[in-house]
Amino acid sequence: MKFHSLGEGLGIAFDQLRANKLRSALTILGVVIGVATVMAMASIVQGIRDQIINTIEVAGPTTFYVVRFFSQTPLNPDALPKEVRIRPVLKPVEAELVRRLPEIRYAGMWVQLFQRMDYEGSRTQIMTEFGADGHYMEIQGGTLLAGRFFTQSEENSGSPVIVLEHQPAEKLFGRLDPIGRFVRLAGKSLQVIGLYQNPDNIFQPPSQQIGAILPFETARRFYRYDATNALWIVVKPRDDVSVAQAMDAVTVSLRRHRGLRPGDKNTFDLITQDQILDTFNQLTSVFFLVMLALSSVALMVGGIGVMAIMMVSVTDRTREIGVRKALGATRREILWQFLVEAATLTLLGGLIGVALGLGMGEILKAVLGTGASVPLWSALVACLVSVLIGLVFGVLPATRAAKLDPVEALRYE
Repeated sequence: MKFHSLGEGLGIAFDQLRANKLRSALTILGVVIGVATVMAMASIVQGIRDQIINTIEVAGPTTFYVVRFFSQTPLNPDALPKEVRIRPVLKPVEAELVRRLPEIRYAGMWVQLFQRMDYEGSRTQIMTEFGADGHYMEIQGGTLLAGRFFTQSEENSGSPVIVLEHQPAEKLFGRLDPIGRFVRLAGKSLQVIGLYQNPDNIFQPPSQQIGAILPFETARRFYRYDATNALWIVVKPRDDVSVAQAMDAVTVSLRRHRGLRPGDKNTFDLITQDQILDTFNQLTSVFFLVMLALSSVALMVGGIGVMAIMMVSVTDRTREIGVRKALGATRREILWQFLVEAATLTLLGGLIGVALGLGMGEILKAVLGTGASVPLWSALVACLVSVLIGLVFGVLPATRAAKLDPVEALRYE
């Protein structure tokens, strides 16, 4: 009756699971929660990262931005550091200077607003509205479903017109045709001239859903905005011009316009798509590490639970261990038996956690409207970690079982 194979150890482990179903379920609960949390976080991070990458692909890898000051986190506009306050606010004339450069195909001043829209009692949540121009969909993607975009005259004069995204338009107007009707944006009445649909791959957290586009001049004249965090110049080089060449040309033009001397630092920053992705990766990495630390607490609790239950199991099965040793089982075989049992417990918890994580990934995909999917690597790592937890926390109970004196064990009642 020697313990020779892994299969035999698994058989004994599953016999014990069947004999103590409730105890086993409670034992692996911490492991299940920890593994499912890790996978859910991996799903969120991976899904949003894919959305960001897809959005960058829509805008094109060569598109870059001129901003007043580049910061990885938004600055408080009411308490700006001195190094930011001394920098001039970007102006439309500077966008026009950049637009005229021979290296540049497009340059436009954009601004971001955060306001509610309402129509005859119907009201949206706070949404993102862009003050831009007719090139908006060329940069951000999307489809014009009805109506039209702004004319040059409307852009220049700051006409009270707006192009709505179809989802908020449905909320406000229901089955009514919104074209030609007026919505109120922060108290200002704007005529709806077009209806468009955001691309499926654009990054839109629920609290920052893009609701509408209006002419930049309209946004500048009628609304308050954050001139540091929410105002920028979008620049797209010509096809035969590299990003580096275009950025050099823009830098020279803006320095000359602002009267900067050769030794003076730039009073503006240029941001490329790679910098945006790097910043996002840093932020999501920190977020993922925090969530990993929190979920590891659940795994630790699960591991301690496994150790406690295995200690109880060793005590309950003292006589069985004595019989096995009397029949010739070695210390190594007894140690192996209980390690396999502990690893089986936590592996089962890991598999249940993986299944739960997959389900949570699908729920998050539907709720957040992203392509959130659980990465395969997270499922493999989760299973390996769960087995490792079983082995680590099972060592002490297994060692105790292996060291039992067979004579004393046989006397145990």
